Amino acid sequence: MTGELSAQVSPSELGYEGALRPGSLEEFVGQAKVRRQMRLLLDAAQIQQRTPDHILLAGPPGLGKTTLSMIVAAELDKPLHQTSGPAIQHAGDLAAVLSALTPGEVLFIDEIHRMARSAEEMLYLAMEDFKIDIMVGKGAGATSIPLELSPFTLVGATTRAGLLPNPLRDRFGFTAHLEFYAEDELESVVRRAARLLRFDIAAGGIEEIAGRSRGTPRIANRLLRRVRDYSLVHEVPGDTESVRAALALYDVDEHGLDRLDREVLRAVVERFGGGPVGLSTLAVSVGEEAETIESVVEPFLVRAGLMTRTPRGRVATRLGWEHTGIPVPDAL
Repeated sequence: MTGELSAQVSPSELGYEGALRPGSLEEFVGQAKVRRQMRLLLDAAQIQQRTPDHILLAGPPGLGKTTLSMIVAAELDKPLHQTSGPAIQHAGDLAAVLSALTPGEVLFIDEIHRMARSAEEMLYLAMEDFKIDIMVGKGAGATSIPLELSPFTLVGATTRAGLLPNPLRDRFGFTAHLEFYAEDELESVVRRAARLLRFDIAAGGIEEIAGRSRGTPRIANRLLRRVRDYSLVHEVPGDTESVRAALALYDVDEHGLDRLDREVLRAVVERFGGGPVGLSTLAVSVGEEAETIESVVEPFLVRAGLMTRTPRGRVATRLGWEHTGIPVPDAL
């Protein structure tokens, strides 16, 4: 069986995430409203033979923002230039990127809220009038030279839309808010990925993965890959029991909590009596950075109803106490 499975591994799996990315809006699973809105935007632009309005994709990590940017370029049959906000720390960095764009090209800036302020101000003019001003020289002798740009479509992605300045946010013609996936949508994601990987997995196994994926396709695909590895190494079929065994090996419980999630929840319950506890204190108690707790762990625990945020700090809910197996106080 090992030899049979090995023969099924295609070269495309060298770029695993890329191999599973859908190539069109029709192939994209979930986000139905956003897909309809983007379809209308792109079709209208093609009918009018113009570049589409700039697009802002906002939402938590792993929901498909990068994939949607690639789909925009594919639908328009135009090249895609990818960069990120942290890579643009000076106006000159942005000027170099913008001046190299070809007519109709799609520019994707991931984590756009992390761009330098000077670059943001240059981007305002570029998005509206397709031109920028280049400063030459310093001091009293400095002069501004206008530079015309080729028309382009900017696709910005952000996990923290609230950090975008209003002047920048207002220059996007369309803002899409991506939502977490429902479990049936994640089942479709896993089923499609398993088909592309030629991995025969039982319906019960698909449900197990979807239920532990935290509403996020990226996590669902990652768990599927780990399950497939387990099946390959242990020479077992992709049935429900082997899926559960693989996920248990990687410390992913039935609610989708991993090791760090459980450590944070248990720390709130055991060490701080269920809270409230401050973020920095909680981070020190589990040996992690406060930013990791706040941006990675906490959103899921709150969304799952296991923990809440109060003005005084983080507090475990009744469900959170029950999940740790510690008797629930009468007050809850």
